[in-house]
Parts: sequence; structure tokens; C-alpha cells
Amino acid sequence: MMLKGKRIAILVTNGFEQIEMTSPRKALDDAGQFTFIVSPENKVRGFHHDKPADEFACDVPLKVAHAADFDGLVLPGGVMNPDALRIIPEAVAFVRDFFKLGKPVAAICHGPWSIVEADMVRGRKLTSWPSLKTDILNAGGNWVDEKIIVCSHGPNVLGTSRKPADLIAFNPKIVEVFAATTPRQASASEPVTYGF
Repeated sequence: MMLKGKRIAILVTNGFEQIEMTSPRKALDDAGQFTFIVSPENKVRGFHHDKPADEFACDVPLKVAHAADFDGLVLPGGVMNPDALRIIPEAVAFVRDFFKLGKPVAAICHGPWSIVEADMVRGRKLTSWPSLKTDILNAGGNWVDEKIIVCSHGPNVLGTSRKPADLIAFNPKIVEVFAATTPRQASASEPVTYGF
């Protein structure tokens, strides 16, 4: 399934679970889309569980990123990454704007923490790393223990998985979800720093 050049933001900061960024990114790239690492940092370091891994350059600084300029959002996990993002107002607003604009979002493992902070799990069915269950329930979400959940809620589609072992199901499903959406329209005010 080809995404035909859709633009997908991947929001991370230091401490993301590396495979939860690189594996979906490769699946999306292989499907013909363009992925952009959006971050409050110029460079971010992934982790293999609790051990530092590789460093990646930021493609779009969070301070100039706008949800309107993308077709979808991926939120990788790792404990440190979403825990840090959820106390950055610009990151929370960036996530919230994808939901407000009716754009698809995909999150894995601890990634849904950012959605909880954005107050966007209410009324949605989703999964995550088990330790987020209470946070999701308290925020009005319907938590389930399944490999992949795709929830349509109004104009939004949210795809979630629990852990790296679920990537085999997560990757093809998010390609399918993003492929089914209408591409964004180009904007005359699009920031040149994006390099699109």
C-alpha cells in the first residue's frame, strides 16, 4: 500500500525506544511517504530499553512545527521520551492539534502518555504499555490489552499498540490508516524551514 508522498510527523525527544521509532519509520518510508522527526532538541538519542542507543537529527524543530502541515503523527514510546514531552506545552499542543484537525495518530507503548496529557483519550478505545492503563482510564479512555487497536472517533483515527513485540502488527496497520486519509493541502504560509 502506497502513501503517495504523505507527510508524517514523528514526535520524540531524548529517551525514546529506538525500535519504536525506526521500525514504523521504515515501514512508512517504504510505503512512499515522507517522515519527519519533530523534536524540541536539535538531536535526539534513542534507547534500547535502559541503554543509550543511536543519535538522530531533528528534521523539524518543535517550535516551528504545525500539525496542519502534516498528514499524520506517530508517537513512539520509551518511558523517558513521552514523560519529558508531556511537560512541554508546545509538544502537548502539537499532539492535540492533530486530533482537533481530524488527522490520524499512531502511538505505541508509552506513547499514549502524550495523548493523555493532551486530553484526547476521552471516549476512545486504545492500548498501551500496561503501566499506562490507570492513566488512560482516569482520562476517560477505554484501555484494552490487545496487540493493535484502531479506533475511529469522529473524524479521528487512532492506532495503538502495547510494546516492541507488537510492531509486526502495528507497522502495516498504521500504513493502512495513513493511506486511507485525505492528503493535506499545500499552504502558502508553509514555513521554509521544513524543507518539504
